[in-house]
Amino acid sequence: MMMALFSGCATAQGETAEEKRAYVHNMKREALTSLFAENAAAKESIKSSEGYAVFSNINIKIFALGSGNGFGIAVDNKSGAETFMRMAEVGVGLGLGAKDIRTIFIFHDRDKFHQFVEEGWSFGAEAAAAAKSDDKGAAAESEASFVEGIEVYQLTDAGLMASAMVSGTKYWKDEDLH
Repeated sequence: MMMALFSGCATAQGETAEEKRAYVHNMKREALTSLFAENAAAKESIKSSEGYAVFSNINIKIFALGSGNGFGIAVDNKSGAETFMRMAEVGVGLGLGAKDIRTIFIFHDRDKFHQFVEEGWSFGAEAAAAAKSDDKGAAAESEASFVEGIEVYQLTDAGLMASAMVSGTKYWKDEDLH
């Protein structure tokens, strides 16, 4: 029941498609600024990549089940094209809590970037411990990526969670913002 309450929480805010796109752009800027402050090498990695994607995800874990959903943007560094996207995640394992996550994917392989934008599947295993609110608290995370040629960074914005889960995530184009 709690997961159902949060399932609609992670959407780009705004009344119009233009306002929602501006909200996504702002989230992307904030997430990249945070990433570069923690890992300066990531900035050069993005510049030299084929493309990258930045997502905001509300993630809920209750005992054996987990779910998350969110929004984001994929940027093709070669053409400059932007693709607004959505995501949903389901998982099984052990966990309890909720957190607000920013995930940054950096694609060093053109075909994998294209596949992500067009087909969007990503599978992963996760182990996380986080207790953070605004700038107070700490977070330690590890995400296993099973695909070579893709760097994945996760930043915890706010939340309290302890979990060990195997999850599947689906990313797809947000047709309402194109």
